[in-house]
Amino acid sequence: MEPIDGERENGPREGRARRLGGRLSEILTSIAGDESLDRVSVADIFRAMGDRAFGALILIFALPNIVPTPPGTSALTGAPLVFLSAQLMLGQSPWLPKIIANRSMTRADFASIVIRISPWLARGERMLRPRLSFLVYPPVEYLTGLLCLILSIILILPIPLGNILPAIAICLFSFGILERDGFCVLLGTFMFALSVTVVAGVLVALIKGFILLLTATII
Repeated sequence: MEPIDGERENGPREGRARRLGGRLSEILTSIAGDESLDRVSVADIFRAMGDRAFGALILIFALPNIVPTPPGTSALTGAPLVFLSAQLMLGQSPWLPKIIANRSMTRADFASIVIRISPWLARGERMLRPRLSFLVYPPVEYLTGLLCLILSIILILPIPLGNILPAIAICLFSFGILERDGFCVLLGTFMFALSVTVVAGVLVALIKGFILLLTATII
């Protein structure tokens, strides 16, 4: 599997990342504590997660959208989500172009973020366990990718507060993939239906409001 461009250029650094094991919270903590790294890139996390890179990266790009963010944030995080979700839907190996894989931050900044989110991740991980495994493997996994793709496209759209519910649904799907928890995938499916319903309602309300405003202006 060749998940990112330029993977061979990293040499020993790649080997060290691939030896990391455990849950996402443990892996992120290990990377944050690696003093040999000056900066931490998306590629570092990608390699550290190995065959669970889909779930980890989808979760990482979805998490910032759970809370209200400055305009344009969802467009930046939504693009990688569309890219990864489409690959999951098509059953392809995870792959990221350099423009995404090489995005990085200082290890100190990364560590400060990990310190804040790892307790919450750890709590969530303790609630998950392998169950209903048929929901986290192909062909059902391809359907999960399709639902994540639809949600990712919704994230990119400039809909007021339209990113929170889709982001929660994507996070549930990614947790299900990471921990092989089919029940979490079911919760994600329920949240998907709720997200689409709410977003559709918001769009209908905006369209009706626009038509009403246009009619009032003409009259």
